[in-house]
Amino acid sequence: MESLPATTRVPGPSDKHYKGDHIPLVVSRETGDIVPESHQADPLVRPDKIEATPFAKSWAHFVAGGIGGMTSAALTAPLDVLKTRLQSDFYQAQLKASRESHLGVPLNPVRAAWYHFSETGQILSSVYRQEGPRALFKGLGPNLVGVVPARSINFFTYGNGKRLIAKYFNNGQESTWVHLSAGVLAGIVTSTATNPIWMVKTRLQLDKNVAAESGGVTRRQYQNSYDCIRQIMRNEGLRGLYKGMSASYLGVAESTLQWVLYERMKTALALREENIVQSGRQKTWWDHAVNWTGNAGAAGGAKLVAAILTYPHEVARTRLRQAPTDGTKPKYTGLVQCFKLVFKEEGMAGLYGGMTPHMLRTVPSAAIMFGMYEAIMKLLGTPS
Repeated sequence: MESLPATTRVPGPSDKHYKGDHIPLVVSRETGDIVPESHQADPLVRPDKIEATPFAKSWAHFVAGGIGGMTSAALTAPLDVLKTRLQSDFYQAQLKASRESHLGVPLNPVRAAWYHFSETGQILSSVYRQEGPRALFKGLGPNLVGVVPARSINFFTYGNGKRLIAKYFNNGQESTWVHLSAGVLAGIVTSTATNPIWMVKTRLQLDKNVAAESGGVTRRQYQNSYDCIRQIMRNEGLRGLYKGMSASYLGVAESTLQWVLYERMKTALALREENIVQSGRQKTWWDHAVNWTGNAGAAGGAKLVAAILTYPHEVARTRLRQAPTDGTKPKYTGLVQCFKLVFKEEGMAGLYGGMTPHMLRTVPSAAIMFGMYEAIMKLLGTPS
């Protein structure tokens, strides 16, 4: 009698009666189980049919955004402290008096820009000498507490918002208006959820260790983050934690512009890589450099353009969050009033106070954050 084979082949796509997407597998005739080797060689589902579930994509965006934001915030904390101080009217008044006493005459825009750049390094050095190294990281605690959820929420909302908007409103295709809509949504959600954290962070950074009062040294107004929250709630109420919200919403324009520019740059980089592959030419050292640094450079470039165009809202947000001095009524009561008063008292230069350290911080910060985000997304096997 002729013996039966130990294994049999399950019909696959090469068979005449094949109707589905399953790949041929070898099944044991004795046990009825799929032979492991055949399963590894010919997976049940085709690679081009594998797609991460929406939950998996959400989880990846959330984790990658949080880690990227945390890393960038920790590495650029001293410049963030410097930027916040230069945005406040207290430090602007000091700088203005210093310039006039040293130079005697008002500066023209070019000389003012150069003088402002040199001041950045001098102030950073003086903070270290007068207040110690810990002052360079003042507010880092609430900053990290805010950055992790803020970036997680932002990347989560943008990544999934982009996917859903494209799926249901643009036939599954990404486009500029899809990126724009997802950026606006992510900015509004993030600003609303994290404004109290940034409020505390700003107050702590503006709280000087050494304050001139009655000709002597006075203690700090806020001992820690908890004490800051308690005093704000007691003196200003719950609304005090949401000061600067209008300026934060105005800042949505910056984050949205950054996302749109970043996506366009990523598309250009992908097209460049595709053209190289299709041409069949060998990659040069420059091509390899672009492969490694392209996304990070795109993030930094997008942030640079977006920040320059929308910077005045940063100054307005800091001014609106300043603590009232001497128990008096807050100097800045609203977004429009803040813009008018700053322009009246300090001119256009006041609306761009602190821009140098802001750029020195945010451009590399964006490159680090988006670079980490893209790397982690690749590590998790999820397209960004």
